[in-house]
Amino acid sequence: MADKKILVVEDEVHIAEGLRFNLEEEGYRATVAETGEAALALATQFDLVILDVMLPGMDGFQVLGNLREQGCFVPVLMLTARGRPEDILRGFASGADDYLPKPFDLSILIARVNGLLRRAAWTRQNAASDSEFTIGDRVIDFRTMEVRHGEARFPLTLMEANLLRYLIKHEGEAISRSRLLEDVWGVREDTDTRAIDNFIVRLRRYLEEEPSQPRHLFTVRGVGYRFVR
Repeated sequence: MADKKILVVEDEVHIAEGLRFNLEEEGYRATVAETGEAALALATQFDLVILDVMLPGMDGFQVLGNLREQGCFVPVLMLTARGRPEDILRGFASGADDYLPKPFDLSILIARVNGLLRRAAWTRQNAASDSEFTIGDRVIDFRTMEVRHGEARFPLTLMEANLLRYLIKHEGEAISRSRLLEDVWGVREDTDTRAIDNFIVRLRRYLEEEPSQPRHLFTVRGVGYRFVR
């Protein structure tokens, strides 16, 4: 992965330069952007973005939301001093692929970066036997990370693709929100937030003819969700 390019979006110079130096020591090519606006202009050129939340002007949540709306699905690792479960899930709901609270150990950050890049590669290069999955007239392509419906294409984030793959693997089961949070997101803290529902809402837009009357992604009252082909 030595040829991978990483964009570090951080306005605190000493943190940004420390990250850049250590990423380059690991063999990555790292570039620093100090504002959200600069990140929006550069992100599509990179293999991964490390994104701080507290930025001058446009914050990290806004940057990430704009990137996803513009069709940029580069893996994003968010960094922030906000480490509550609610904040973590807000990051995931905005389209983040991983979330690391500050202060963090450098070795943990490097491990998260390596893991994200491996997961992205694995998701795209998975065995041909399950790289595509058909639901009605829609095709989920895990190799290209998109849902196809006729001529329409709906790109998936890494976390959306992983959530879909998990639900498909457990077709017919009523899966609790806490189980999804733990198995897909790796979030184990107790929390009342329903940020995970935002993912289901988006997936229904991709998969359902009438998202308000789902035929594949059902809500199981008091439990969570069930997928039916």
